[in-house]
Amino acid sequence: MKYKNSDIARKPGTVPRPGEGKRGPEGHLGYLVRQASVAVRAAMEKVLADIEVTPPQFSVLTMIVSYPGVSGADLARLTLLTPQTINVIVRNLERMGAIRKSADAEHGRILRLTATAKGQALLKRCRARVMEVEDRLGGLLGRDEERVVRRWLSAVGEALGK
Repeated sequence: MKYKNSDIARKPGTVPRPGEGKRGPEGHLGYLVRQASVAVRAAMEKVLADIEVTPPQFSVLTMIVSYPGVSGADLARLTLLTPQTINVIVRNLERMGAIRKSADAEHGRILRLTATAKGQALLKRCRARVMEVEDRLGGLLGRDEERVVRRWLSAVGEALGK
């Protein structure tokens, strides 16, 4: 008789490795999405560590370059981080010389964020390293499968993120 990963007898008190039991295809979708998210973040932390950039800093810098003039409040929504975390990251990126703040022309209390040349160069270095992780992710799928997964993940964010 063939056994699935979830059928393998385990010694009491031991937990399955990723891909086994409830941490594998038999697990709850929400848990599996979270497990994948944590694994991706850990891989990103590893490739960014020697340039002293965190995954949240990379995410924030990516959005500032993608959407010049974005506000801190909009950054929080875009990066799925709290406004308090955004404030700390923005302060650190500004201290590094990667971004600059300027007051909004109409609403002086709103600060608009843009990347400096130093910030754009830093992002380019980060992207090269993060692409290693992206390539590993993509290597787990064929092109058609990747398109399906991308559409599904986007749809999950749209449907459940309301």
